Amino acid sequence: MIKVLLWDIDGTLLNFEKAERQAIGTCFSLFGLGECTEEMLARYSAINSSYWKRLERGELTKQEVLLGRFQEFFGQEGIPVDKWYYGSEEQIKGGEIADTREEHPETGLIAAFNKEYQVRLGDTIHFNDHGYELVKDLKSKVKQYAATNGTFIAQERKLKKSGLEELLEGAFISDNIGIEKPSQGFFDYVFEQIGPYGKDEVMIVGDSLTSDMQGGNNAGIVCCWYNPKGEAKDKNLRIDYEIENLQQVRDILNVTVQPWQIKRANHACMNEHVM
Repeated sequence: MIKVLLWDIDGTLLNFEKAERQAIGTCFSLFGLGECTEEMLARYSAINSSYWKRLERGELTKQEVLLGRFQEFFGQEGIPVDKWYYGSEEQIKGGEIADTREEHPETGLIAAFNKEYQVRLGDTIHFNDHGYELVKDLKSKVKQYAATNGTFIAQERKLKKSGLEELLEGAFISDNIGIEKPSQGFFDYVFEQIGPYGKDEVMIVGDSLTSDMQGGNNAGIVCCWYNPKGEAKDKNLRIDYEIENLQQVRDILNVTVQPWQIKRANHACMNEHVM
């Protein structure tokens, strides 16, 4: 019987793609970099994803991921990094901010852009599949925690603004632990904090095969793969449950579904609650 849920945040409970689009667009405006088109965003997303996977494989540090992705992206797009300023032309002309367009070393722009990006990621909250209502409804039935590799700045903001902070028992953020999913050490720390539960009583729900499912395999806990896009399964991983819609977690837990709630993903996929 499942008694504890470990929820991944980005890409699982929350729609990361929409938050990413908003954050990148805002930062491009603030730093006077022009428009980040859909094509540019798609290229950045691919770069970003590749860097996080390298982190999960232990090939890069978190700091190398955070800065390296933007360094590669800016270089690929031909975005000048030797001259930059914080704020748009309109903001400067309107007197909202001072004109501080000065020359800076390359890492100056990248570090500043990344720092602002972490904050802006939490500005827009989109829940997948009525995830907020799901977590709220399960609050009295199972223990629920966040388990995320995101940065502390971004995740803390998301948890507060989304209301998840009040619904979850706690949050395990890799920045605080000092170890990333899928490392065994991450989950060892989780078990030290949540108390004496059996491995078969704890289930991780996440969208990443390399982070969430691999981590669940390493820890020996129940693995529930959230796969709304119907991606191919890794045959080398043990996946106990595969779902297309978060509401299917109710079926796994044998929790009664209310009439307004979504039960099967093939009837309504990717419904969102926006805050």
